Amino acid sequence: MTDAEFNELANAALAQIETAVDQLGGDVECNRSGNVLEIEFDNGQKIIINRHDINREIWVAAKSGGFHYAWQNNTWHSQRDNSELFARLSELFAAQGEAICFHV
Repeated sequence: MTDAEFNELANAALAQIETAVDQLGGDVECNRSGNVLEIEFDNGQKIIINRHDINREIWVAAKSGGFHYAWQNNTWHSQRDNSELFARLSELFAAQGEAICFHV
């Protein structure tokens, strides 16, 4: 995968996440600064998602831990725990009492 291909795929994923969070409404805030999304829930909990260019991964940091996702077989996949990015994010949002839908 070239840098350009990674950037296109990662930027599309970040945009997809940002759009889904924006559709939730007022209880969840999403702020983007460059390659970083900071999502804050009304209880003060946060999820930070960023594009890690050197490793060509999307990194997720949450209270429950950190997760790294690389593009494999047309999906963002974690080699550490075999999870898929959008499925993991759905779980993290559910833990905060928020149901989110990513149109993948």
